[in-house]
Amino acid sequence: MKSILLPTDFSKNSVNAIEFAVELFSNQDCDFHILNVQKASSFISDDMMTVSSSATIYRTIVDAAMKSINNIISKVESRYKNERHNFHSLIDYDNFTDAINQVSEKHNIDLIIMGTKGASGLEKALFGSNTVHVIQRCNKPILAIPDGCKFSDLTKIVFATTNLKAFVINELKVLKEFVDVYNAQLSILHIADKNHATYKTFDNSVLYDTYFEEAKHDYIDSISRDMFDEIHDYNIANDTKMLVVKNKKHSFLGRLFSKHGLETLAFKIDIPFLVLPSTD
Repeated sequence: MKSILLPTDFSKNSVNAIEFAVELFSNQDCDFHILNVQKASSFISDDMMTVSSSATIYRTIVDAAMKSINNIISKVESRYKNERHNFHSLIDYDNFTDAINQVSEKHNIDLIIMGTKGASGLEKALFGSNTVHVIQRCNKPILAIPDGCKFSDLTKIVFATTNLKAFVINELKVLKEFVDVYNAQLSILHIADKNHATYKTFDNSVLYDTYFEEAKHDYIDSISRDMFDEIHDYNIANDTKMLVVKNKKHSFLGRLFSKHGLETLAFKIDIPFLVLPSTD
């Protein structure tokens, strides 16, 4: 049985990610852990005026959050009626990323699925700051679901890589599971980053041929400082349903979004984005 962590702040996009997850794993046995993380700013001055003790304030906030989670669970269970799915309510009072890591360890989480914030003003942000911090500091695979993205299928998956590291299959386990379960067409997009030509590249062809023998191999010789636009165009041209990258500190993920950083991307991504953690 899979163990999936679904953080929520009760926003529309986080609830959308929960519904996406339920549909994504509709044919698999899953434990879904829906987590809300409270923070100190929840204790506003009005609360201090009306409640007699900090313990009572804490209990009031936790009870309200728990009620909201249970409402989400009730609606999801009523809508999807899937006996293969179990739901669990979790409340934590901690730093957001620390809470994610602690819950992931305690419940042996296989995958974290989070909603991302939509575009605002002239800047189109791919991730909210919480999602960025989790990607940077969590050792679990993370699937980011863009605001408003609905599950349809996973017929085409793109794994974008510069092959700056020799991979082992355990690092690509989640990718292989998605390819196998959904009988997806996998395209391995090999990117030659000319701005980092001095970096040693590794030949991962044996691993690819062994575990992804049906994969299509495409190549991009990137000459731009920002590779995102080229990958974005490739995904549109190939009707990609999910983009996958391997996270390695100061490596591909950082350079992929080097122009503005993860927090303020200049380009939007409107498909699910799977980040596999670094094992370094």
